[in-house]
Amino acid sequence: MSRLNYHHLHYFWQVAKTGNLTKAANNLHVSQSALSAQIRQLEQAMDAQLFKREGRSLVLTEAGQRALVYAEDIFSKGEELEFLLRNGIDNVLKTLKIGVLSTMSRNLVESFINPLIKPDHPSANRYSLHARRQASLLDGLYSHQFDVGLTNVEVMGGDQDLLQCQLLARQPVSVIGPSGVMFEQDKFYQQIQTYDWVLPTGDSPVRSAFDSFCGQHQIRPHIIAETDDMAMLRLLARDSGALAVLPNVVVKDELASKRLTIYLELPNIFENFYAVTIKRQYNHPLVNKLLAAYLHGH
Repeated sequence: MSRLNYHHLHYFWQVAKTGNLTKAANNLHVSQSALSAQIRQLEQAMDAQLFKREGRSLVLTEAGQRALVYAEDIFSKGEELEFLLRNGIDNVLKTLKIGVLSTMSRNLVESFINPLIKPDHPSANRYSLHARRQASLLDGLYSHQFDVGLTNVEVMGGDQDLLQCQLLARQPVSVIGPSGVMFEQDKFYQQIQTYDWVLPTGDSPVRSAFDSFCGQHQIRPHIIAETDDMAMLRLLARDSGALAVLPNVVVKDELASKRLTIYLELPNIFENFYAVTIKRQYNHPLVNKLLAAYLHGH
């Protein structure tokens, strides 16, 4: 009975992930010819073609796509096992490690970890928060640096094979400004154009939706500042005197104190909040508790 050669499968996995034989060979520190030979041996042993060449690119066949799903699972579990053995399962579970998208609202993060910061929460359950950009956040999940990631960017494409992305909340987005501004209802869209605006940057889904809204209503806002950081957008909305477009939850304290006011809740525009985990044999027990508590409370 033939046995699967995991060394050959690992080479296949690396080529499939990079989509480039030269790059994979460089990463693996082997020659292209040796790498090609190893993959051919795997194909012969499995009696299946895993790649087909289209121009200068290697493209997965249907069998190759299925093989990649298994390879991702096999080597992800292998990395998890290595991580647990190197660090000790008791040490790994001692601290809940949370990765947070560096540009998202801290109010959203605080609402998610609220069960951990209550005075009556057991002090034995430690947690750590790490701010990252999206790519670094996902890399941290892949390498088991984080037990869960919090982001407002949906995980799509090939990352979905190993990463599990759960929508936790859809936060309404509004035009928000300093309290006391008087707008005439029938002239609202004309009058808001006389004010300065602070907005999310153009690559934000919220900004794209707002730009479409402006086009629909022929609004040309006078933009004085843009930022991709929700914490910074909160400060600008609070201190600049300008109108801002942002999720209500970002400035919930300022709204509650009447320092800021919602002048228009934008129709069908939302900020989505996701929890991302990686498929594991052993998950930190607090992750599911936090997810359940947040979903039950919202």
